[in-house]
Amino acid sequence: MSELKEFKLPDVGEGLTEAEIVSWHVKPGDVVTDGQIIVEIETAKAVVELPSPWDGTVAKLLATEGQTVDVGAPIIAIGVGAGGAASAIPAPEAAPAEAGPAEAGPAEPVAAEPERHAVLVGYGVKTAATTRRARRTASAASAGAPAAALAVTTRPETAEVPAAPEVPAEPPRVPAGLVQPAAPGTRPLAKPPVRKLAKDLGISLAELAGSGPEGSVTRDDVQRAAATDNPARSASDLSGNGVRTATAPAAARPRGEERIAIRGVRKHMAAAMVSSAFTAPHVTEFLQVNVTETMAAVRRVRDLPEFAGLRVSPLLFVARALLVAAARHPLINSSWDEQAQEIVVKHYVNLGIAVAADRGLMVPNVKDAGSLTLPGLARGLQDLTETARAGKATPADLAGGTITITNVGVFGVDSGTPILTPGESAILAFGQVKDTPWVVDGQLTVRQACTLSLSFDHRIVDGELGSAVLRDVGAMLEDPLRMLAWS
Repeated sequence: MSELKEFKLPDVGEGLTEAEIVSWHVKPGDVVTDGQIIVEIETAKAVVELPSPWDGTVAKLLATEGQTVDVGAPIIAIGVGAGGAASAIPAPEAAPAEAGPAEAGPAEPVAAEPERHAVLVGYGVKTAATTRRARRTASAASAGAPAAALAVTTRPETAEVPAAPEVPAEPPRVPAGLVQPAAPGTRPLAKPPVRKLAKDLGISLAELAGSGPEGSVTRDDVQRAAATDNPARSASDLSGNGVRTATAPAAARPRGEERIAIRGVRKHMAAAMVSSAFTAPHVTEFLQVNVTETMAAVRRVRDLPEFAGLRVSPLLFVARALLVAAARHPLINSSWDEQAQEIVVKHYVNLGIAVAADRGLMVPNVKDAGSLTLPGLARGLQDLTETARAGKATPADLAGGTITITNVGVFGVDSGTPILTPGESAILAFGQVKDTPWVVDGQLTVRQACTLSLSFDHRIVDGELGSAVLRDVGAMLEDPLRMLAWS
């Protein structure tokens, strides 16, 4: 006999209270195994994939894509044990045998089925009332399946995507990415992450032929359209969901206002920046540095076999210089414990790297970066930034940082006044490297230079210490051999 179990949303971070359902990887009726990925959620820190805790059959999805769920709330019901959820969910193919003698009988037993199923999963009548009733397919209708069976075995749709009209036969498939006119009044099928990607890339979903289930537009369809630069790239007035709203000139721009929900990573980032700005007294110092020798070292290192397959950039040398400076001045790598009224000096460095991802600013960190070799540090930085930009950074990647680097130079910016990552005492901004007039031995010449800016918590770091750290980092970038001498 099977048992129906509810999987409750766990706290996948440190004290998180809610998460948003990004996408389901299963649907009712699917057989799942222990450890199989069943759902992707977005917390205040990262996008996380959750595995199934049991072997069994999916009985019902208790949360829809795009819905924000509190930690501890049930999100899926799974039938566990012999027969999985078969005893809890009537199978459509068994319906004719059960309905045979009483074909013309009263409809009360059928109407009671959804209510009895809601009690089984413990989700109540209120939830059942807000869940969209599944469409009866032609095959299910001919088989005489009960309404409850159809409602449970059909994957629930989000409230954002309206039901597509029934068609007598599957329409002919069109190669993905080709421009096709959308049916009048019909919104293209696509998951919320795909809609966001299309919006960011300026692609009209209404003009794409989807290659997914039931003709839905997939991430690959959108990326293919963007790569080929086909006419689906919207140049006229498009609404936020990618549907063309009016026939406007190609050069027309969207007018009016747009509202973006503050949630997930962006919500956490905003709260952290406000907390940091109004908790730690910030001081920022600037230093212009001649990095000609560092740029030459970067080119030589790229040719070494130890760095094969790695992208070596000046950031690697900036990171190494900051690690050496932190070892020479440990107080720069510390935190302020307000409750205990203590300064916590950390004799290890979890080096944070600020990454601009689609979901907002993330600061993953390389654990114990000070103990890594230069190739190991290069590999750690590369893996971490790629993971964060792909939206796959875990809460563990984002937690425990001790000091941070933000590379504003990649955006063509010379310098800035960075805000401290909460719980840290310093952050170093690295500006763009460019040819600059420079005086060498009394002669004006051209050198590659950049501007460094160091923000620090003035409760912990005074002006002398902050200046010493910034001066040391600059000296090592002017002459990389100092990194060896001071290590």
